[in-house]
Amino acid sequence: MNVQNQDLVIRLVREDDSFERLTEILHTAYGRLAVMGLNYQAVDQPVEVTRERAALGECYIAELTGEMVGTVTLMPPSFQDYHPHFSRPDVAMFGQFAMDPKLQGKGHGNRMIAFLEDRARALGAKELACDTAEPATHLVEWYTRLGYRYIDHADWPHTNYISLILSKVL
Repeated sequence: MNVQNQDLVIRLVREDDSFERLTEILHTAYGRLAVMGLNYQAVDQPVEVTRERAALGECYIAELTGEMVGTVTLMPPSFQDYHPHFSRPDVAMFGQFAMDPKLQGKGHGNRMIAFLEDRARALGAKELACDTAEPATHLVEWYTRLGYRYIDHADWPHTNYISLILSKVL
């Protein structure tokens, strides 16, 4: 499955893709959050963890002119059981979402989210959910502008912040 929009190609990850590059994108994109003191897993996860997290769902790569510039992993409805909202049979979720910081603010992230929403619908989801750090107000505001709403707070054991569960009716 490939989607192309204004030179941005969104496609499923392939075994021959560089997980080193994918991990580098995650580290770079989450760098601003690390500077804020937010310990997202993607800030410094090793390549093996990137690969494991990508295998939890449908991992997509965003490319511009053949260069990997972004990634996101979509989990189908009922996939996660660590929060009641994520385990609902009508809710898909996404994580490990990153765009090369040099390209942020150019609409590529919006296109990736629109792609995920379409894919989640195709999987039978009525909502698409994610979580992010409550102190990352720039992300919370961005998701809110995209139509995501607050569902709940979560205190994950692997982070040093309170997360917001956000969800959008599709």
